Parts: sequence; structure tokens; C-alpha cells
Amino acid sequence: MFMVKVLASDPLTDVLLSFKSEIIDDSNSLNDWFVPSGLNSSGKILACSWTGVKCSQDSSKIVGLDLSKKNLRGSLSGKQFNLFVDLVDLNLSHNSFSDKLPAGISSLTNLNSLDISRNNFSGHFPRGFSKFQNLVVLDAFSNSFSGPLPADISEIQSLKVLNFAGSYFSGPIPSDYGSFKNLEFIHLAGNSLSGNVPPELGKLKTLSHMEIGYNRYEGGIPWQFGNMSELKYLDIADANLYGSIPKQISNLTKLESLFLFSNQLTGMIPWELNNILPLKSLDLSDNLLFGQIPDSFSELKNLRLLSLMYNNLDGFVPEGVAKLPQLDTLLLWNNNFSGSLPQDLGRYSKLKYVDVSTNKFVGSIPTDICSGGELMKLILFSNNFTEGLSPSLSNCSSLVRVRLEDNSLSGDISLKFSNLPDLSYLDLSRNRFTGGIPTDIDQASGLQYFNVSNNPVLGGIIPLKTWSLPLLENFSVVSCSISGNIPPFQHCKSLSVIELSTNKFSGIVPESISNCKELVSMDLANNNLTGPIPLEMAKLPAIGVIDMSRNSFTGPIPAEFGNSSTLKLLNVSYNDIWGLIPPQRTFRLMDRSAFFGNPKLCGAPLRPCHHENVIPNGLDVGSRRTQKLAWILIICAVIVLFITTAVFGILYFKRGSKGQWKMVAFSGLPQFTAKDVLRSFNSVEVLEEVPAIPDSICKVVLPTGITVSVKKIEWEPKRKEIVLHFLHRMGNARHDNLTRLLGICYNSRLAYLLYDYLPNGNLSEKIRMKRDWPTKYKMVIGIARGLCFLHHDCYPAIPHGNLKASNIMFDENMEPRLVEYGLKSMVQLTCPLPAKFTKETGKFGTSKEEELYMDIYNFGEIILEVLTNGRLVNAASSIHNTPKEILIREITKENDIDFSNSFKEEIKLVLEVALLCTKSRPSMEDALKMLSGLKSQTHGNGS
Repeated sequence: MFMVKVLASDPLTDVLLSFKSEIIDDSNSLNDWFVPSGLNSSGKILACSWTGVKCSQDSSKIVGLDLSKKNLRGSLSGKQFNLFVDLVDLNLSHNSFSDKLPAGISSLTNLNSLDISRNNFSGHFPRGFSKFQNLVVLDAFSNSFSGPLPADISEIQSLKVLNFAGSYFSGPIPSDYGSFKNLEFIHLAGNSLSGNVPPELGKLKTLSHMEIGYNRYEGGIPWQFGNMSELKYLDIADANLYGSIPKQISNLTKLESLFLFSNQLTGMIPWELNNILPLKSLDLSDNLLFGQIPDSFSELKNLRLLSLMYNNLDGFVPEGVAKLPQLDTLLLWNNNFSGSLPQDLGRYSKLKYVDVSTNKFVGSIPTDICSGGELMKLILFSNNFTEGLSPSLSNCSSLVRVRLEDNSLSGDISLKFSNLPDLSYLDLSRNRFTGGIPTDIDQASGLQYFNVSNNPVLGGIIPLKTWSLPLLENFSVVSCSISGNIPPFQHCKSLSVIELSTNKFSGIVPESISNCKELVSMDLANNNLTGPIPLEMAKLPAIGVIDMSRNSFTGPIPAEFGNSSTLKLLNVSYNDIWGLIPPQRTFRLMDRSAFFGNPKLCGAPLRPCHHENVIPNGLDVGSRRTQKLAWILIICAVIVLFITTAVFGILYFKRGSKGQWKMVAFSGLPQFTAKDVLRSFNSVEVLEEVPAIPDSICKVVLPTGITVSVKKIEWEPKRKEIVLHFLHRMGNARHDNLTRLLGICYNSRLAYLLYDYLPNGNLSEKIRMKRDWPTKYKMVIGIARGLCFLHHDCYPAIPHGNLKASNIMFDENMEPRLVEYGLKSMVQLTCPLPAKFTKETGKFGTSKEEELYMDIYNFGEIILEVLTNGRLVNAASSIHNTPKEILIREITKENDIDFSNSFKEEIKLVLEVALLCTKSRPSMEDALKMLSGLKSQTHGNGS
């Protein structure tokens, strides 16, 4: 038996063999499509027994061809279609066919069903379908068709299902689509459709399902849509609609699902919606709606999902909403609701997801919120809830995620962790809880994230078996008045972040910390811990940041820390650490402040060590003669110091409050004096009285020929030390994608900051320069690395504060470098200090966090500028409603990249990061991981 290409005696079998010869069958799915030699068809079609072929009962006609999910690909010529005159069903779905859908398909006029969904057919949809008077189903979902929607489809009066979603169709929806007589299902979402939504669609009296969202329409929702009396499902989400919601929608008395989220709809929610009694899902989120939730919603007894988040709604939540018997999802976050949540919430229905965060709610958490026993997510953060936890939460075994931070909750943490096996995320921070951490916390076997920080009177101890939680990754108890010893780390295989600062811990750090192989960050600052720095810490393979400041640790820094490839910061300030700071580069790059307050500690980045035998007061141990000589020298030194101080004091007051000029040089700058630098500007007097350098950055050539950029800043004399402390941090920050601060020339009220001079201009000037995609990708990665260093490798983090294209310069190798980073924070330092500012931490309450978020948002904006050669500037807020596939197609076109090019996936990845940065704001660390192709899970607000 052997295969032949065409050997059959019946023409339809021959045609199928010809069809097979055109396609690529990677999985050999059509391996039985062949004709054995010498076989006689006896008047029947041999192909009737082949995979996917369906024939009439007498095998004389082919009536069906189902090649779905066969992993087929290639282009179709369509020359065989004119012979399949009896074909009723054709299914080519879930394959990879490409190029144009052949015009010959219009010859299959007897089709009842045509399914070409989930392929990659492109070009215009062929004409001629008006001849298909028996066609009931036309499914072209998820292809790459372009051009206008075919208007002649509307002439097929038998059509019941029309699916053109997920392609690149453009232009308006044809008004003729309102003339279908039997249409039940229409899906046009996810294209590039524009123009007004035609009111003629309201004439579709038989329609039960309409999805036309994820396009870019103009105008609002036609009131005529209220005439589609059979409609059960309406989705016009993310479609750029504006105007109010027509009250005529309430005429759709069979409607079960209404999705209008992510538009620009305004006005109040129509109270008439209560007429839609079958309504199960109502999502009006992410619009501009205002006013209150209508009391009439209490009549929607079938409602399961009510999502009104991201609007401007206010007032109280109606009591009737809490009594809806089917309600399982209530999403109201990021509005202006006030008052108490209805106390009946959860009593009459089995709630699963509740998110009312970022509102102005007060009062207690409803007592029966988990009475139904199915509550999985409870998100109430950033309100003003008071009193204790709801009793029903104690045994709410279904809980997975609980976020109650930033409220005024009090009392004991009355959760029975032994009854919460699925709880993975618990944040109770920034409240007023007391009574300590529950002792059975080790029974919450699924717990990954635990945060009770900033509950200042929580008290108690860390339960002994806390670290045995098998999945625990983050444990935060900052500023909770917790005391006692840190429990042994017997099991901590997943633990990556431990935050124990500003408490009353005592004793030593357990040596068993060596078991925490995944530990990245450990904050022990501001406690009463003692003993030596554990050698085991230095051997942790993933450790990046350790803060042990303001304790009573003693002894030297173990030299083994210098061998760590991951360590970014070891803060041992204000302890009793002595000896030599390990000489490795890791420590030289750390900020000097990490070692302050240890008078017996020396070595870079502090003062050099002297190896003589020295006692605490600095006198050499020797004979009495030596000691007497030492005292004489000390007395002489005091006299000289007094005279020098007096002279300088006279000069100071003679000169006014300006003071003497001083110079600090960081790595990369020769040891110039202040006079050397000032001479490069002009005379000192001219510089002081009429500054030669304005606030903008200027180019200056120093005496040795070194060219630098100079920036002038001013301050009040009493703030000099604070500003200089911050400038030293910036001067020690070194990264390939940051412009180096080389030195500071300053007096009591102003300073000149000396930076690397970068001769190749900035991104704003060169944004329209043609670059290939690898160059652009490398540029985005470089910017991300520089910003990630400021946010995650500097301690405390340094917000850039003014990230934009003009503040990204190019070095001699055209590598991007960030400039003017930290200057906004520095300006804040020159003004009166915020109430929460502390010099030790450099923190300003929440302002720094907001600036870090703004950096991330601006980074997303810059990505969009780079991707579009400067076409999209400050466009993040306007493009989130644009389908991603449209953006990708536009970007690939602007970068002269074929849509099938291998770079497409990188472009999609970079665009995805840009959209995330401008919406859900991942950390820069996560953004960089995603850009580098690594998987990282980020959690958006309210999740």
C-alpha cells in the first residue's frame, strides 16, 4: 500500500488531496488522507472515511468538513471550494491558517455554519456572502482581518450568530447591521472600530447577546438600545463612550448582564435600572459617574455582581443592597462613599468578594460579613473603620486575602488562625490593635504575607513557632511595641522579608537565621538587641539589605560580609561596633551614614584606620614621659584651636553669614580645592554677589581640563547639615545609568554641584531620531536599571522626582544616564522640615512613597515616548482605552518592523510594562524583571 497525490476515481476525493497539498500538517493530523493503490470507489466518495470529513448517508455527497484543532497552517488558495456545492458545515477553527481568506469561499452558498475562528487570516473580509441565504453561524473570532466590516453580511436573513471580534476591523459599525431579522448573537469587540454606535442596532428585536466593547467609538450609548427586548447580555466596556447612561436601558427587562466599565460615562446612575429584575451582573466601574447608589437597587433580587469602583460616587450604601439574597461580589473602591457599611451586609447572601477600600467609611465592620462562609477577599483599607474585627471573621475558613490597613480598628486581633487554612495575605497595619499577635499564627498554613506594622500599642511577643509557616514570605511588625527575644528560625524556607524595627526586642539575633536561605531584607533597627553581628547573616545567599541601626550590637563587622555578591546595605549605625569596615567594594559603595555613631569603627567609607595600638582617648600607651608629652601637646592643640576659632569667627562675622567655601570630592574627581573650582567660574566675590551660574546646569572646565556640568542650589544656613548629609548620599551613589555627582563646592548658604559632563545631549532632543529596535530596547532597560538602583539599592530610597525625557542624557557611548535625580527631595530639605521628617531615615511620611510612585508612572510615559518616536507624550491616561493590539500594530509600523517579526514579542512586553507602570504602578524592581523577561507577580491597588 502506498500514498499517491491524486489517484482517486471520484473528483471530491481528488479535491481534498489537492487541498491537503496546500497546507502544512505539523502534527500529521490528516495522516489517513490518502488513497491506497488499486482501490475502487464503487461510485462512493473514498474520502468519507477520512478524519474530519462528513458525508451523506449514501456517501455520495460531502456535507461537512471539520478540521478544527488539527494544528494546521499555511495559505489557502480556495480553488477547490467551487466543487463543494453540498457542503453545509465548514470548521477550520483553532489552527494557524494565514494570509487572506480566499474569495472562492463565497461559492459555498449552501453553508449553514462557517467557523474560521482562532486563526491568523488577514486582509479584508471577502465579499459575496450575501448569497449565503442558509447561513446561520458565521464565526471569524480572533483573526487579523482589517478594513471595514462587511456590510453585505446584513443581507443574510437566516443569520443567528455573527462573531467578528478580535481582529483589526476599522471604521464604523455599518448601520445596516440593524436590519438582521433573526440575529441572536453579535460580537464585534476588540477591533479598531470608531465613529458613533449606530442607533439602528436597537432594531435587533431577536438579539439576546451583544458584545461591541474594546473599540474606540465616539459619542454615547444610543437610547434606542432600550428597544432590544430580548437582550440578555450587553457589553460595551472599554469603548471610549461618554455622556450619561440612557434610562431607556431599563426597558431591557430580560437583561442579565450589563457591562459598561472603563468608559467616560458621566451623570448619575439611573434609578430606573431597578426594572431589570433578572439582572445578575452590573459593572459600571472606571467611569466618571457621580451621585449615590439608587435605593431602588434593593429590588434587584437576582443581582450577584455590583461593581461601581473607580467613579466619583458618594453618600451612603443603601441598606437594601445588603439584603440582596444573591449578592456575592461588591466592589466600591476608590469613590467618596461615607457613613457606615450596612450592618446586614453578609447576613442575607453568601459574599465572596468585598472591596470598599479608599473611601470615607466609618463605624464597625459588619458583624455577619462572613456568615455565608464563602468570603474569600475582604478589602477595606484606607477608610476610617473603628472598633474591633467582625466576630464572623474569626472562623471564616474561606478567607484568602484580607486587607484592613490604614483604618482606626482596635481591640485584639481576634482571628483564629487554626480556622483559616487558605489565608495567604493579611495586612492589618496602620491601626490601633492591642493584645499582641495571636499565638496560633503558626496554624495558618497558607499564609504568605503578614503585616501588622504601625499598631503602636499592639505589644506582646512574636509567637515561638511563627517562622515555621511553610509559605511565609513577608513578616512586618514595625512600630508595634513588641518585646522579648526573636524566636529561633527553625523553619523559614520561604521567608524573604523580615521587618522588626522600632520595637522593644532584646537579646541576640538567633544563629539559626542561617536557615533562611531566601531572605532578602531584614530590618532590626531601633530595638534593644545585643551581642555580636551574627556571622551566619553574611552567608545568606540572597541577602540584600540588613538594617541593625540603633541597637546595642558590639564587636567587629564579620569580614565574610565582604564576600557577599548580593549585599547592598548593612546599616550598623549607632551601635558599639568597632574595628575595620571590610575593605571590599560592596562596603565602599554604601552610604557613610550606615556606619555613623560607632566611634571605634574605621575604614572606607569612614576615616582611614591607624594601626597603632590606640586606647579610647587616642593617646599612645607608653611611659609616663610619653603621657606627659601627650598632655602638653593636647593643651597646645586646644590653645591653637581656640585662637583659630576666634580668628575664623571674626572673619565669619566680618564676611556676614556666607561663610568660607569648602570642597568635597567624590570618587572620580581629583582633590581640587574650593578655590580651584571657584576660579573656574569667576572670582569668588563676583560669584557670591552676582552668581555667574544660574539654577540651570552649565558647562564648566576645571583647572586640569576636566569638563563638568554645574548646578547651583541654595538653602537656609540652619539646614546646611541636613542638605549636606543628603548630598553625600547622592555623591556615593554609583551606577552605570546615573550621572555621577563628582563633588560639592559649598558655603553656609549655597552649593555648586559638580556632575559628569555628557556631550551627546538628552532624550528629548533625540526622541525622533531613527533607531533600530534592539537599540530602543537597550535604552529602556538602561533607564529602568538606573531608576531601580535609586529605588531599591539606595537606602533610604532616592526618588528621582523629575523623571522626563530631557533628564535622560547620553554618555560618549550613547548609553542613557539619569540626571537631576534627587533634586526635588533636596529642595524639600531646603524648606521648613515636614513634621514627620527624621534625619536618620530621611523619610517624609508618605511624600516619599508618592514620589516613588510618580517616578514609576513617569517611567511608563517615557517608554511610550521611546516606542512611538515621541508621538505619544503624556499620553498614558488617554491610551488605556485603546486595544493593545492596535497599539502594537502602530508601534511596529512606526519602528519599521514587520508584524510577524521576532521583535514583536519584545515590543508587546515593553508596552505591557508601560501600561502597568501608568496604571497599577509595580515596583521598579518588578518592572525591570518583566523587561528582562522574568516573571514577577505584582499586586495592584485593591486586590
